[in-house]
Amino acid sequence: MTAEVLWTWVVPETAAGIRADKAIVEAVETEDGEWEGEPRPLSRSQLQKFIEAGRVLLDGVPISRSGKLATGTSVQIRFPEPEPLELIPENIPLDILYEDPHLIVINKQAGLTVHPSATQKTGTLVHALLFHVKDLSGIGGKLRPGIVHRIDKDTTGALVITKTDEAHLALSAVFAKHDIERAYTALCYGAPTWGGSDEYRFESLLARNPNDRLKMTTEVKVGKKAITRFKCLEKFGTIDRAPFASLIEARLETGRTHQVRVHLTALNHSILGDPLYGVPTSNQPKWKALSNSVREHVANLPGQALHARVLGFKHPVTGIPLRFEAEYPPHLANLLKVLRET
Repeated sequence: MTAEVLWTWVVPETAAGIRADKAIVEAVETEDGEWEGEPRPLSRSQLQKFIEAGRVLLDGVPISRSGKLATGTSVQIRFPEPEPLELIPENIPLDILYEDPHLIVINKQAGLTVHPSATQKTGTLVHALLFHVKDLSGIGGKLRPGIVHRIDKDTTGALVITKTDEAHLALSAVFAKHDIERAYTALCYGAPTWGGSDEYRFESLLARNPNDRLKMTTEVKVGKKAITRFKCLEKFGTIDRAPFASLIEARLETGRTHQVRVHLTALNHSILGDPLYGVPTSNQPKWKALSNSVREHVANLPGQALHARVLGFKHPVTGIPLRFEAEYPPHLANLLKVLRET
């Protein structure tokens, strides 16, 4: 039997003074707050219906849509049971790494959003999954069937989706405990030293940037703890020039929105091609340090040069250890080749 899902969010400083409906939707989208039950998506229109139905409380009192939020107050939403699926399957090609009656693991391509939202209602991974997988788990709600975790639209790599409710509940618990292996590789500006070591553990708070709501930032006093372990795998340069780029591995101890991208930017090694955090001007030293051929490839990237390379976990039903390594997509493989030849 499926029960209502409760979401609780303590309002941080970065959301103080913002309209309640806008701040709450952003908090759900960026995976802030705590869930009792499987996380659900939330659109502005859906939130309005919940407010009218008395499902949204601020410190225990029904909330006003246009009211402003104060730091430290508590927002609670009771989500109803998931509705039947109403999405139209789409024949979008998928690179399937593994499939059994309970799971499917794919190597996601760049440009593919994981699940629908109020601003994108077609052309997502969910639409593709509904075409390729006829028995997809519906426990994630009508917009997120089978989705246990996600990666950014332009990030590529390994992603697991559940096909049964049994697998979905069990694997969600595994992700909540961070009892998984997740390793990303990123092609970044510069080459790290990190105190003389090629390995570094970076811990910070992570929250919405109050000056740019599209970004996350580590420059906050209130936020969620985020931990990434970095290792420099390869440096790119010439005999007479300092390294101008590097291949960095990032292993996640937590899974926050934009975590790898923000942490690398905070360490002054933003990711090549990142349209949000890593866009240099033509006069910046890190851009000038790149060769002409590398610049050309970076300028033509479909997004950040970030790839979910490794995904490992115990099968949620059989208990058998599973580990997948996703091959680089052509645009990253080509860029890596150019970097090595420069």
